Amino acid sequence: MKSFSELGLSESLMRVLPEMGFEKPSPIQEQAIPLLKEKAQDFIGLAQTGTGKTAAFGLPLLDWINPDQKETQALVLAPTRELGQQIASQLALFAKYLPNIQTQAVYGGASIVVQIKEIKRRTPQIVIATPGRLLDLMRRKTLNLSAVKFVVLDEADEMLNMGFKDDLDDILSYTGDNKNTWLFSATMPKEIRSIVKNYMHKPVEVKVSTGNQVNENIEHQFALVNSTNKFEGLKRILDSEEGFRGVIFCRTRAATQQLADNLKKSGFQAEALHGEMSQAQRDRVMKRFKEHTLKLLVATDVAARGIDVNDLTHVIHYSLPDDDAYYTHRSGRTARAGKKGISLSILTNRDMRKFDALEKRLKLKMTKISIPSAKDIASKRLYTWAENILNTPTAKDVDGKILTDVQMLLGSLSYEELVEKLVSIELNALNYSKSSNDLNANGKSERKSSGKKRERGNRDHKDKGKKADKKIDFKGDRFFINVGKMDDVTKRDLVEFIADTARIKKSDVGTVEIQKNCSFFEVNKKYSKKIANSFKGIYVDGRELRVNRDS
Repeated sequence: MKSFSELGLSESLMRVLPEMGFEKPSPIQEQAIPLLKEKAQDFIGLAQTGTGKTAAFGLPLLDWINPDQKETQALVLAPTRELGQQIASQLALFAKYLPNIQTQAVYGGASIVVQIKEIKRRTPQIVIATPGRLLDLMRRKTLNLSAVKFVVLDEADEMLNMGFKDDLDDILSYTGDNKNTWLFSATMPKEIRSIVKNYMHKPVEVKVSTGNQVNENIEHQFALVNSTNKFEGLKRILDSEEGFRGVIFCRTRAATQQLADNLKKSGFQAEALHGEMSQAQRDRVMKRFKEHTLKLLVATDVAARGIDVNDLTHVIHYSLPDDDAYYTHRSGRTARAGKKGISLSILTNRDMRKFDALEKRLKLKMTKISIPSAKDIASKRLYTWAENILNTPTAKDVDGKILTDVQMLLGSLSYEELVEKLVSIELNALNYSKSSNDLNANGKSERKSSGKKRERGNRDHKDKGKKADKKIDFKGDRFFINVGKMDDVTKRDLVEFIADTARIKKSDVGTVEIQKNCSFFEVNKKYSKKIANSFKGIYVDGRELRVNRDS
């Protein structure tokens, strides 16, 4: 692999790259930059999101710009305002030692009047735009595009998926035949081939990935839990990783907002990022995230296209995506700029068939991990806490009388008693005793050593629901639980959850009735008192469980 110094970039750009954490070029950067620097030509780059495309076109584009020419010389088109903002921010950082080059992002959801004023004031040489807003500015004759020499289409397939085909035709036609068009896309559907045919001349094509190949620096993991334990499992994972900084993905806006709210209620620094938020709200959230005052983003797939952060430790798939490409896009948020990262899927038994198929198609090695126990988390936290005490330097300006008073107050305690009391305080702060049950699902989905399909196999089809509905031969009490269809649980899930939590046999759980917002179940009479006490302090998706005898 070549180094950046071998790609022909100017000294000003080479100076800024180490400051931004760029250590070695990604495959798309290594192949595209020399071609785009070599001569002005049309270009097609096929690469997935998260592979470093912005630098691949942004660095050579900056070297082509004439800083003394105060006209718009390049357009960069992006499908969403978030991606547009990301590109503009990245180009501005790359241009740190090119002070005479101005960039500007224009997009919907923000005041067009303010954007027009900025364009007139600064006359940017590079304009980054969403297609709709660029057309608005062109119709108002705000932008003079007569000097445009380069048009970059980033995530061209996504722009077409969002219905921008006519807008792109208008823009590419208006900017004439003397420009160079650089097109970047993850896929090449026929609509893009049409753009290539109509608006590009003998383009050079580079393809650095096929299908849904993913970054080798990403470690792909999964954890298997019962549906009712999913949120608690997520919290344990977050608690066990002290340096955790990442994005948690959900499929819908509603699920994204609900999960973020539940995490905040549980004491985590988390915010949602989705399409129903105003631009001002999204900007505030991203500002906090980039400034490290926010550790967790809970996002939808579309909103995540605007996340441009190089130091994410994790991506968590709280809901599996419906499209393999989205798994790749999500995972590509981590392990950027040569760093390592983890892509973790939190699964239930119902997800396994879909997950198996995804793993096979993407040719990935998925490693199963266990949800850590509360005891493991507490031990790890206590060890870190003790290390911090050990490494804390003694303050020199502490009042001697205060120290003497404290020593006299604690003087009656032995060393062992003092440590025990301090540890007890820390354990209480961790809520250690509230959720000590094992959250890992039973081993129906273990991998065989041969790497073939998991053992859950055909058993689900033969036995599904039978145990939950079998005729009971014991005297049972009927209980209410505030978990239902809205929690995406099956009778099998609920039986396993009840048995695991109360530490009884599944055969001691009788008939289960699942309704929309709640369920009813019968349990062997001799365990009724145990059932009533076992669910105290347990939460599902951020709400406390209620299990009461049904009278």
